[in-house]
Amino acid sequence: MNRTHDRTHDRIDDRPVTLVDEHAHAWSPATARARFRDGLTGPTAGVAAGHTQANLIAVPADWAYDMLLFCQRNPRPCPVLDVTDAGSVTTVLAEGADLRTDLPRYRVWEHGELVDEPTDVRAHWRDDLVSFLIGCSFTFEWALAAAGVPLRHIEQDRNVPMYVTSWQCRPAGRLRGPMVVSMRPVPPRHLSAAIRESGLMPAVHGGPVHCGDPSALGIDDLGSPDFGDPVEPAPDDIPVFWACGVTPQAAVMASRPPFAITHAPGRMFLTDARDDQYRVA
Repeated sequence: MNRTHDRTHDRIDDRPVTLVDEHAHAWSPATARARFRDGLTGPTAGVAAGHTQANLIAVPADWAYDMLLFCQRNPRPCPVLDVTDAGSVTTVLAEGADLRTDLPRYRVWEHGELVDEPTDVRAHWRDDLVSFLIGCSFTFEWALAAAGVPLRHIEQDRNVPMYVTSWQCRPAGRLRGPMVVSMRPVPPRHLSAAIRESGLMPAVHGGPVHCGDPSALGIDDLGSPDFGDPVEPAPDDIPVFWACGVTPQAAVMASRPPFAITHAPGRMFLTDARDDQYRVA
């Protein structure tokens, strides 16, 4: 694939890292948010087991309808869990949380260019921002693990690898851009379980969009993800790809709205919602 976007992930510390804390899986969401508010910056895979994680994108109110329409037209990569009122820094998904401080790391965008990656965006916040909280595939990882599916990125203490694909999302108003996918190597004997368990959770991306040959998605090299870290598959693992909530960031880069705030890839918002709330059966 001929990549035309800036490899912005190289501008933050995306080297392989351990989980934010060896006990992070047992934290409550409120504890996780407090730790992030105090400056902890690691990826959130494996944090607050059983609780739903969410992607964040905040755009000016005059771009909010375009973003809502973009999400509605592209529900696999952009399943909306909540939308705030303009200027609000709270969400019904997490009592007492502050969307400006309670994620491990943020990204600040101006005209499609990444201008800052702080751990607190109070200095950047605007009263006209509308925040979208979008389902995250970290949410269904507990179901995969319970079904015996190995999670190589957690085994290797790495952020999940994410790739910009050649598949274009359906445009909406001024927003357009490619789908981003996350990839997890899955042994053949666990493939049906991975498809089944994730497919039961459509509000957090649902089942895979592709299994096998990455070139079908326009991905040239699995060892060079656009976001996150490369992972080492076992010899017989099959690469399995899920639609990813970083897709709105690709739309920001392609469509160049005047301003936006997002989460840093792999560093999600921990909600109070339970994973099983989003399981359809």
